[in-house]
This record gives sequence, structure tokens and C-alpha cells, in this order.
Amino acid sequence: MDLKLPFSREGMTLHLDEKLDYEVLESSIESMPKTGKTEDELVLEAMGHPIGSPKLSELSKGKQRVVIICSDHTRPVPSKHIIPFMLKEIREGNPQAEITLLIATGFHRATTRDELVGKFGEEIVDHEKIVVHDSQNMDDMANLGVLPSGAPLLVNKIAAEADLLVSEGFIETHFFAGFSGGRKSVLPGVSSAVTVLGNHCSAFIDSPYSRTGILENNPIHRDMVAASRMANQQYIVNVIIDADKKVVHAVAGDANEAHAAGCRFLQQYCQVSPKKPADIAISTNGGYPLDQNMYQSVKGMTAAEAASKDGGIIIMVSNCGDGHGGEGFYQALKNCESPKALMEEILKVPQGQTKPDQWEYQIQSRILIHHKVIYVMCEEYRALAEEMGFETAADVNEALGRALKEKGQDAHIAVIPDGVSVMVKSP
Repeated sequence: MDLKLPFSREGMTLHLDEKLDYEVLESSIESMPKTGKTEDELVLEAMGHPIGSPKLSELSKGKQRVVIICSDHTRPVPSKHIIPFMLKEIREGNPQAEITLLIATGFHRATTRDELVGKFGEEIVDHEKIVVHDSQNMDDMANLGVLPSGAPLLVNKIAAEADLLVSEGFIETHFFAGFSGGRKSVLPGVSSAVTVLGNHCSAFIDSPYSRTGILENNPIHRDMVAASRMANQQYIVNVIIDADKKVVHAVAGDANEAHAAGCRFLQQYCQVSPKKPADIAISTNGGYPLDQNMYQSVKGMTAAEAASKDGGIIIMVSNCGDGHGGEGFYQALKNCESPKALMEEILKVPQGQTKPDQWEYQIQSRILIHHKVIYVMCEEYRALAEEMGFETAADVNEALGRALKEKGQDAHIAVIPDGVSVMVKSP
């Protein structure tokens, strides 16, 4: 069997001998009943029937400063099928509205003009007011109070001072917030570094409820919902996409009610149950744009973690053409005595002293304590990955050959073609 795995923009083919003991774990989004509707029609239908909210055109009446929080370059949100309709409906309600597109970079680097054009098209980039959020610039922040966790909520003033705050986004499984979308546009999207660090503290990341697909009792989600309410995020348009990054479902309306509805819908299709724990688990980060760096690729790796037995080998197929993706992430893993020692150090860090990238190397350490990881990645950064404690390979078949040599030809193999699109129910 040949299986095309997402890898950068081109993909990579995995060859599986029929004699091997393997199973493929993938979302069943592709098996959704076909509606025959276009991506635009699905979005417009959702906006025409908002959940728990008036239409956007009603909400925008009399609202002068309207802010649309938009995803950044690291998210495959099909903004060209969302933002034009949101702009149109806002202006139907108030032709004089002063609209700002606020790019929710969270803790990521700034989005470039070329990346904005790729998301929105030249027309919107040239004619709409666009501001890229900078979580490090404290002069841009407004203090909205204290979150349930005790962390301060500092958000971009543009969002805090809006007469109407709305957002676009997409819903997928998330490795510690449960699901993406909805409230994440505010926290971490347009929050300060101080607030993001407080929300991503070691105690919260260590919670057994801070896992893929879990919202109930999830302390990270709880703070995010509170941030959404405190910032008065009133309305969202969120979509669910397939493997080709095409819209297959959309929800619109109240920031929390519409998001919850979208999560319930997605869970029907994204939950997978392995037959048994894997000796070898192969995962990806869904290809471009999500596999641009190692930092982001921890997400897809957690799917392999959930499918594997203790001591199993994880093969992570992710291009990582931008390298490590986070200096703190890189230095922590490069310089630690061992993943176990690093974890012990992390768990001692108080909430108010959370370090940049700490949550990512905490989860990465958790994985490395229990699993050998072989990275299949671009040649340029393989030496860097090896400095961080990973083995590397040029090709997924080479990596699988090495893993089988160690685990034996009768090893059970779990193949997860898109690790960020599934919720693995541990066997």
C-alpha cells in the first residue's frame, strides 16, 4: 500500500508492505454527507442562521469601531471565503463603520504582507485597515481584569476599545486547549505575552484534562472562555475544513454557543480508536502551513503519543523549513540533562514565572520521556533537531525501516496521516 502523507506543499509517499501489521487512523471528515454547496454557500448559510445571536448586520447597527480578529499565517483558515462576507454584512448594518482586521498572532512572529495577501487577496490587503498584533508590546495593551486562574487579562487596545468585537477562525482538535477556534481568537490570539504565559503555565499543561478534544474541566479552556467574555467577543464565523483545506461545515453566532456547536459537530468525525497500542506510530502536522517548524509540530506528535504504547517509537513527518520555531523551545531541549530532568524543572515554575515556549517543551519533554522520536524533515535543520534530542531521517520509509529493525517486523504500526485533525482515543 502506498499512502500519500502531507509534507510541506508536496507531500511524501509512505510504502507499507502488505505483510506488516498496520492500521490507518484518520478523520472521517471526507465521509461527511455531501451537501453540494460551495464553500461560500456554507459560510453564508451559517451567517444567515446564527446560533445564539442576531445576524452580524444587526449587531453592527450603531457600532462605529468594529474589529474582526483574524487568524495569522500559521493557521490554514480559508479567510477568502469568510472575511469578504463579514465585511459586507457589517457594512449593511452600518455603512460608516470603521473596520479593523486585527491579526491574531498570539505568541507567533508577525505576519508578512505576502502572507496577508495569501490569506485575504490583494483587494482586501490594499483597501482594508489591517493591524498585526504584537504580544510583546505592552503599550498596545489594555487591562481587562483578572482571569479565573488569577492571571491578568491584558488584550490589544484595538480589541478592548471596539464597539463590536467579532472574529473568524476554524475549529480543529487542539493538543491542550481541546479544540481551536472561538475563544482562542482572544486568548492567546490578541492577548499580551503576560496573559498567554499565565494561561499556558506548567500546572495547567500538566492537567490530565488539558488534552486533545477535552473541554470539560480543562483549566486552559476555562480561562479562554472567561477572556472571550471579558473582552466582549460577541460573534464568530468558524469553519471546519477537510484535508484539502476546503470548508465542509460552518458555524456563526455567539462566540461560545456557536463554537460549542462546531466542536460537537467536529467530534463526530475526528475521534479515532486504535485497535491496540502501537509499537511504531507515524504522524504528520498536516503539511503546509502547519508543518513550518518543530514548535508547531508538537501538536501532530501528541496524536502519535496517544496511539503508542510506552516505549514505542514515534516517526514525525514534518518539513520544518523554518527550523525550531521558538528560541526558548530550542534552547531548553538542547541544553537539558534529559527530558525527565527538564520536566522536573518545568513543574517547579510558578504561574507568574512561566517562560516563553515553556508549554511546548513541556509537552515535548513528556513525549520524549516515554518515546524515541525520529523526525522526517528538511535537510537544512536535521543537525539542529539532533541537538535537541531527536533522531532524524530524510524519508519516512527510511525512518520506518529503522524503527522496524528495532521493534521487529511483527510490530504494530499506527499511521496517522494528519495528526492535527484527529482525536485519538487511547487504546
